[in-house]
Amino acid sequence: MNKRNRQAYDTDSDLRVDDNGAAVCTISRLELAGKRFHFIGAGGIGMSGLARLLVKNNAVVAGSEQTPSEVVDDLCQIGADIKIGHNTENLSPQTDAVVISAAITEDNPELKSAREHGYTVYKYAEMLGELMSRYEGIAISGTHGKSTTSGWLSCLLKQAGVDTNFIVGAKINQLDSSCGVADSKYFVAEACEYDRSFLNLKPKIACILNIEQDHLDYYRDEDEIVETFGQFARGAKSDGVVVANGQDANVAKIMADGRLLGNDNPVRCETFGLDENCDVCAKNATLDHGLYGFDVYRNGRALGATRISLPGTHNILNALAVTTMAINLGLEPEQVLQLLPDFTGIDRRLMLKGQFSRITVLDDYAHHPTEIRASLAAIRQKYQPRRIWCVFQPHQYSRTRFLLDDFTESFKLADITIVPEIYFVRDSESARKEINAQMLVERMRANGTQALFIESFGAICDYLKCNVSTGELVVTMGAGDIWKVADEYIQWLGGNS
Repeated sequence: MNKRNRQAYDTDSDLRVDDNGAAVCTISRLELAGKRFHFIGAGGIGMSGLARLLVKNNAVVAGSEQTPSEVVDDLCQIGADIKIGHNTENLSPQTDAVVISAAITEDNPELKSAREHGYTVYKYAEMLGELMSRYEGIAISGTHGKSTTSGWLSCLLKQAGVDTNFIVGAKINQLDSSCGVADSKYFVAEACEYDRSFLNLKPKIACILNIEQDHLDYYRDEDEIVETFGQFARGAKSDGVVVANGQDANVAKIMADGRLLGNDNPVRCETFGLDENCDVCAKNATLDHGLYGFDVYRNGRALGATRISLPGTHNILNALAVTTMAINLGLEPEQVLQLLPDFTGIDRRLMLKGQFSRITVLDDYAHHPTEIRASLAAIRQKYQPRRIWCVFQPHQYSRTRFLLDDFTESFKLADITIVPEIYFVRDSESARKEINAQMLVERMRANGTQALFIESFGAICDYLKCNVSTGELVVTMGAGDIWKVADEYIQWLGGNS
């Protein structure tokens, strides 16, 4: 670290060593006002949220993004200086610290220059942890449901009059944003397990929605994933609470009798679930037009009845997690149950794109076998279509290979599944040689699922135009850019209805 950069921090700061062996200064106890941060990849959902929070704390924010976007424009409007394109000239010599998104590699010219000049470099998750330490953090983890639950809690708190800071992985429909800054002590954020990034967070409330196999390109096996979630839970503040799914078998492995295993920290644990043995549970669930209503109990005492506006039993669990966290933040149970139905969801989660000529088109982010099954079940329950056409884009070659058997079983509730080529992200070239979409389709067919491989989005749209009939439903599904198929198909339907 160069001398000028080191002197930008006060003597109350801590030093650590990053993955490249460079000295790094943490800023948990530092006033952010006037400090200069350079964001490489500033236009991402999480990165832009961090940038907005730093501006709120009177820091000076600059940075770069590869392509123009509305997010970049919004950052510039609040005072950030974001350049288009990654160039060494973008990095000011007055920079105090550099923040990089997960997509930035070591050969990025701005990052290389920052390393050469000895600037402090933070990964996104590290800076998220530094900022969360300044607030009463609510960190929501889990293999599935993080964005929905984080968005739901953020929206409910705001409706209850608690103007909360938040960073969520997708746009919250009612707040028209994925992030927000406020004059509040609360900060809601997703806690992602990939790269153990959530271990940077030390929240007041640590939530675990579920634990399953995923990211096996990073983790050795499921046991290592479970242990890492345990470390996350044990990192909660001593006066806080761990809110955890009491029905999840892997969650049970890190808890015993309401305590965290191997934890000297006197943090409380509160469980939620459909099982009446959970601290907060749902009973007497009923369906009305594909949506659930149910009674909520806490420690055996009835809190009241509520309903939700999102389909699927998995969203009952998400609602119980939101309820448990909100009550632990001091909201009255009656108010929480009254506000729960008002939440209408987030971008790309069972999102209704349109209905033309009695053909329904949805878009969904599901990219893990469990999520796919849950989404298809919710779709069939709510819409009851004649046939479900699922256009699924696998996300990552490594995930497809590691979970191939599970993926093969996931599409039983779809009538026809169309698969384009696998979305390439964070994979090695060797991983691409071990699996492809045709192999997945062949396995699905052998397992009794009607499936087609159609490589290009344009050809998929042409197939849908010729084969989908009145009363049927099309859902595009995946974490990549498969939503483009829904958009193109909707545009054609609108012009031909």
